Amino acid sequence: MEPQRLEGEVLTELSNAMVALHRKQYGRGPGAARTLIVEDMVVCVLSDIYTPVEKTLLEAGRADHVRAVRQLHQLALETEYRAAVESATGRMVIAFVSSVHFDPDKAFEVFLLEPARGQEGASRNTSTE
Repeated sequence: MEPQRLEGEVLTELSNAMVALHRKQYGRGPGAARTLIVEDMVVCVLSDIYTPVEKTLLEAGRADHVRAVRQLHQLALETEYRAAVESATGRMVIAFVSSVHFDPDKAFEVFLLEPARGQEGASRNTSTE
């Protein structure tokens, strides 16, 4: 049985995985990456993400085009992103959302994980509708 991994090790592995995927797909990695895990949610915030071509399009007022292409690309690679998170956390990803922001230059990769063992029936949601 594998020993329990420290949360910091998992966070570093997740950040490194997101950087590697971006580098492989866009030809350059983000300038920085930070990952947070809150209960069953993983959030990776990447900074300085845009390629020179995308920066040119942004300067030309084509943010809509950059956003659309990034979204299509992330959807096409969803399996790879999910696999990286599942490998690092040992839990299945049940939802994935990817979004970009232009000023400041950021990408957000958000993953919802299956409930942790022993938490399947427990509800931590205190909101009402």
